[in-house]
Amino acid sequence: MAGRIRDEDVALVRERSPIADVVGEYLQLRSAGGGSLKGLCPFHDEKSPSFNVTPARGLYYCFGCGEGGDVIRFIQQIESLGFVEAVESLAQQAGIRLRYEQGGYTARNDQGQRQRLIEAHREAQRFYAEQLLSPAAQEGRRFLSERGFGRADAEHFGVGYAPGGWEALTGRLRDKGFSDQEIITAGLAGQGRRGAYDKFRNRLVWPVREVTGEIVGFGARKLDPADDGPKYLNTPETPIFKKGHLLYGLDLAKREISRERRAVVVEGYTDVMACHLAGVPTAVATCGTSFGEDHLKVLRRMLLGRSNQGGEVVFTFDGDAAGRKAAVRAFAEEHGFASETFVAVQPDGLDPCELRQQRGDAAVRDLVSDRKPLYEFMIRTVIEQYDLDTAEGRMAGLDAAAEIVASIRNEGVRKLYGVNLDHWLGIMDESFVQRRVAQHVAARRGRPTAAAGRRQAAPQAPPGAAETAPYDLRDPSLQRERQALKIAVQYPALAGEFDDLGAESFTVPQHRAVYELISGRGGVRAAGEPQQWVAGLCDAAPDEAQRTFLTRLAVEPIEVYGELDEHYAQEILGTIKIHSINRRVANLKSRLGRLDPVGQAAEYQQVFAELMAVEQQRRLMRERSGGAT
Repeated sequence: MAGRIRDEDVALVRERSPIADVVGEYLQLRSAGGGSLKGLCPFHDEKSPSFNVTPARGLYYCFGCGEGGDVIRFIQQIESLGFVEAVESLAQQAGIRLRYEQGGYTARNDQGQRQRLIEAHREAQRFYAEQLLSPAAQEGRRFLSERGFGRADAEHFGVGYAPGGWEALTGRLRDKGFSDQEIITAGLAGQGRRGAYDKFRNRLVWPVREVTGEIVGFGARKLDPADDGPKYLNTPETPIFKKGHLLYGLDLAKREISRERRAVVVEGYTDVMACHLAGVPTAVATCGTSFGEDHLKVLRRMLLGRSNQGGEVVFTFDGDAAGRKAAVRAFAEEHGFASETFVAVQPDGLDPCELRQQRGDAAVRDLVSDRKPLYEFMIRTVIEQYDLDTAEGRMAGLDAAAEIVASIRNEGVRKLYGVNLDHWLGIMDESFVQRRVAQHVAARRGRPTAAAGRRQAAPQAPPGAAETAPYDLRDPSLQRERQALKIAVQYPALAGEFDDLGAESFTVPQHRAVYELISGRGGVRAAGEPQQWVAGLCDAAPDEAQRTFLTRLAVEPIEVYGELDEHYAQEILGTIKIHSINRRVANLKSRLGRLDPVGQAAEYQQVFAELMAVEQQRRLMRERSGGAT
């Protein structure tokens, strides 16, 4: 790097990167009242939202796991970046040229690795898009046309063509100033004996984007049947391409997913295109891997509704044996989320792209609207494997299906499926079927599940919890201290007397440390614009624990009956001051009682005079506060 990014540029990045907009690219936020927003935390798995964002102060904080910070910290955590790379990423999006302490603006060779890799992908996509219009790409254009995609569709989805040469893209990137090592690290080239060579050759390519829209990889389909390579080829794992966390089309689908509270998971890139063009704009696809738990977490954050309940995830599968196996695999992966998961299967084995070609857009929409609950699909799939014309077959089917029904957590839903199971099997004895299901439920409770095994680990306390653990925060005096700190951090203009309290007014070391930090920044009287004030405090924090605690103070609601105004703030501060003086009076009296008035006369007189002065101060404060103690 050329040096440390200038503080004023970091501040400008914070100012021009509204935290609600940045966080909103990754999860669905809704109003929590009081100017705050909330959503499902992206840093731990939860079903009820405890992740709060306070736009006015530019901060986020999760009351579930304790993660918190500003917009830069969020990008660091969500993208696994260092501070400099996170600032550079936000600066790129905001159109800010960064300067470094040693002088000069950002040079290409000075940028973080992540930004360099993203720029390489951006240039690669431009190159591939240009090549799709070349004579050599005729077969690629025919492939798209035969599937109902025109030039405008290709441009919308960023489809391009990788030429057949070994160094077509590599040469272009070299000309743009990228080294072979950067091109290889990006996954755009492989390492051969003679140097770097293009990873994708004579293939249609689709750009894979993060939820923010940045291109981090490509998926490619071969065009030549004689090519002995795989039909589909994807970018390998790189510092920016993690296929277990990426969904093709999510950048285009995210807003509709949040609005409709439904995500449709298809199997291929052309299926995503077909669904979007047919009026199913919530379609996404995995990138060379099966749908997994991390994919589900990404979608769940966007599916949160006003009732705090997750929306629907709809899997589309071919109706053939392979498609059914994929559905079974999805059930195994999404077992904990199965009650909100659906399956859309085309019986004649057509995928969404083929369905649109042969039967039109309406057929694709109907495919999704005719979805079935995943539980129903799985139960029917299982019982179809048995000969239901025999008693033995019906009993075997019952035991196999009852195991699935027993996994349903909602007792009411479980009983309804028991009724359906009796009908589907033709047993005609509902009570017998329900008893069989109950036996499987009891058996499941008697053995640990994989999820239960994961839950056995003791939950981690939020950062900063260790400092407060010995103290009972239900203690009214500690609650007042916390209120005072929150007022000083969130509304410094109301906390005029805060600076006069003194660190000794706070009984908890963690509280005293925050007071001293605020004092070191010039006190609340030196506070300026709210976001800059809080950012300055967090930057000055000596360690991560105090920085996290400050973030929590800045986001946590201030409990107040009535209006939060200067009168309320001064009442809180005044009470803390009086209690501090009371403690000091008690300490001085105790010290005075241990002194010999004759043998320690000088010290006795000094302590006595100090006690009288403090008593006088207490009387004046009582008079001013109307007699409060």
